[in-house]
Amino acid sequence: MADYHVTLESAWIVKDVRSVDDAIGIAISEAGKRLNPTAKFVEVEIGATSCPNCEEELNNALMVAQTALVGLTLDMKVFKAESPQHAERIAKATIGRALREIPLQVIEVIEI
Repeated sequence: MADYHVTLESAWIVKDVRSVDDAIGIAISEAGKRLNPTAKFVEVEIGATSCPNCEEELNNALMVAQTALVGLTLDMKVFKAESPQHAERIAKATIGRALREIPLQVIEVIEI
């Protein structure tokens, strides 16, 4: 049995917002509130995307008509998993229980 660091990506919609920075703050805050009682050990951060032209890191947030789509990364350590796939399932189940109806996708699983 091994320990793993699992990173998931999540898409968060924020409505009635005036700026991208406000949307990012609201998305992180709302995710943290949902995770707090049962999964407060999950780290929530803004995701990043590389620009295809200049390869500069950009925030994973898009705003149109006062509605934003914010990409968040959720990091979690999984202890004593049987395999990387088992660690993925544990992380998705734990985080998915707290963030119902929020799409999740595994980005990476690293053995620690």
